[in-house]
Parts: sequence; structure tokens; C-alpha cells
Amino acid sequence: MIKYILWDIDNTLLSFDLAEKAAMTNGFSKFNLDIKDDNALAAYKVINDKYWKRLERGEMTRKQILGDRFREFFDFYNINYDDQMIDDFNLYFQQEVGRQIFFNDKAWDTVGYLNKDYDQYAVTNGSKIAQDAKVVNSGLDKIFKKVFISENLGYDKPYKEFFDLVFEYIGSSKRDEYILIGDSLTSDMRGANNAGIKNIWYNPHAKKNHLDVKLDYTIHTLDQVPEILKKING
Repeated sequence: MIKYILWDIDNTLLSFDLAEKAAMTNGFSKFNLDIKDDNALAAYKVINDKYWKRLERGEMTRKQILGDRFREFFDFYNINYDDQMIDDFNLYFQQEVGRQIFFNDKAWDTVGYLNKDYDQYAVTNGSKIAQDAKVVNSGLDKIFKKVFISENLGYDKPYKEFFDLVFEYIGSSKRDEYILIGDSLTSDMRGANNAGIKNIWYNPHAKKNHLDVKLDYTIHTLDQVPEILKKING
């Protein structure tokens, strides 16, 4: 029987894409960066995603990716910078991401509905600065029993060690009591596989699963979650 729901935050409950766009646009303005290319945000997103995948594979540290993503992006647009500017822009960006709140469709209603029957937690690889602010500013701190941030735990999704610490804190090692809901095949769904728990892939854009990742359930809207849980729990 499922008792504990582990939610990913970015691009599952909240739209990270919209928050990222707003944070980058505001950052360009604040730091007087002459970037007017309509494709700039798309270019940054490709760079950023590449670095986060490296973190998931254990190829880079969090500190490296947070700075190097902006170094590569600024180099691409021939922006002059030094280490201090990288640090300042990175800090501002993380803070701004935490201020920009955009719920995905049905997200708030779904977690509110489930709150009477399940203990809900967040599991995220996002930076502590951004995620702490995001959870409070969104009101999700009133829903979640705890927010597990990889930066605090010392391990990232999808590693088993991340989830071992989650289970230890919650106080149950019974894998059939957990389910993880997230949008990422590489961190969320593979993480659930590594942890030995059920998963629900939030896939609103009907992407294909081309990886060796086992999916228990796939949904296109978040309001499908309660019915799945009812079926599991009988």
C-alpha cells in the first residue's frame, strides 16, 4: 500500500521552464548584458541541461556546473566576464528562480486533494537557494512533510544513496509504501528504479522512453495521479 508520495518539483509540480525564462531575462537586464538574440534562452537551456546531466552521471560537482554553465553561455555570446561576475550572476539567477512561481496545470489541486490521505515529500536536485525559496513562495511548504534537496543530502538523484537517506528520515524501509512522481527519465524514473520503488512518469508532451528505464505508470496530466493511487491501494 502506498503511504508516501515523493514529488519532483521542477517541471513536475512547477514549470521550471517559465521560471528559468523569467530569471534569465531579468538577469540580462540587471547585469546590463547586451543579449537580444531571440534564441538566447533556448541556447542557454541546451547548455544548462547538458551540465545537469553530467551531475546526474557523477561527472561534475554541483559547484562546477553552476558556474561553468554560465561561462559557456557567456563565451557563446562573447560576453566579457570574470569569476566575480559569474558568482554574482549565478547567485542572482538562483534567487530569481526561487521567486518565479508557475504551477503546472492541476498541480496545486492534486497535491491538495492527496494531502488528506498521503504523506507528501519533495525530492529535488535543484539548488538549495532556489528550492528553499520556491517551496515557501509557492505555498508547497504547507503541503510537504519535508523537502529533500540533494545539495543537503550529499547525493543526487538518481543515486540509491539519495533515496536511502530519504527512507531513513521518513522511517520506513518498505519500498512498496513509496511512489515517485517526476518528469525526468534520467533522475526521477531511474532514481525510482535504483531505489526499488514504483514510479509515475509525468509526460505531458508525450515523449518516447528510449532509455533502459522501467516505467510503472505514465500520465499526461497530474490529475490522473489520484486514480492511479486508488488502483494500487485497492
